[in-house]
Amino acid sequence: MSLYLSRTISRFSSAGSASYLKTRFINTTPAYPGHIPLNSFENAFLAVGSAVMSLLDPYRADLIAALGETTAGPALPRLRDIMLATSEGRQILKDRPRINTRTVDMNALSQLPEGTWGRTYKTWLERTGVTPDSREPVHYIDDPELAYVMQRYRECHDFYHCICNFSVNVESELAIKYFEFANLGLPLAAISAIGGPLRLNAKKRSVLFSEYVPWALKYGSTSQCLISVYWEKRWEQDVEELRRELGIRDSPAKWSKKSMGTMDTMASAAVENSADLASGPIRS
Repeated sequence: MSLYLSRTISRFSSAGSASYLKTRFINTTPAYPGHIPLNSFENAFLAVGSAVMSLLDPYRADLIAALGETTAGPALPRLRDIMLATSEGRQILKDRPRINTRTVDMNALSQLPEGTWGRTYKTWLERTGVTPDSREPVHYIDDPELAYVMQRYRECHDFYHCICNFSVNVESELAIKYFEFANLGLPLAAISAIGGPLRLNAKKRSVLFSEYVPWALKYGSTSQCLISVYWEKRWEQDVEELRRELGIRDSPAKWSKKSMGTMDTMASAAVENSADLASGPIRS
């Protein structure tokens, strides 16, 4: 049964599905490059199937991405409205910037003074071993502008880790998911927050629920909605000033003395993916 479901879901989500989808949707014109239109039944089937298969294989970033898109519902129009309500958000929607190593000058960030947002982000990338090039493109959201809002959320996910001073280990990923749910209201974050703690041992689960979750819910709900922050325009801003402006403080995050390295990053991917159920080396 799981093999059949995997093959069926892969028809929709894998890179090799182009010819199938071209035939299936021969009378439907994609709204943007990479767009795969779905009817209501197909959307529901993909949502359920990708959730099941993500639990079985939490490293399938394509399925995690599909789950996020097919369950987004009214959350994306609401986030777009929030962006439209501020000049900074409107500028993001107008410019539609992308975040990867081709669009962000990492060498320039390294040259910024200590304590700036850009230097802090570059240091965070180095400590965690994360790359901004690992985010899946959006496929299943019909409206091009809403598709961009989802893409923006994915590509800004690591900014949320950094501004909240969290690493990418299992409990840190879950803390950010709780923060994102309170701040952005995306269903995928709620699914992550529910399913992810099952992967923690009792000690880490205790830290998560006694320290991280209360902080995440408090500041996620009271801070500025982060989807409207034009992070790339803030590289030279003092990071502590930026945190105060956004209403983020008193992070309970705990970092090890040495850099995280690949193993912790892979563990993080399993949680965000089972929980994403946008990720370590594979971050959806």
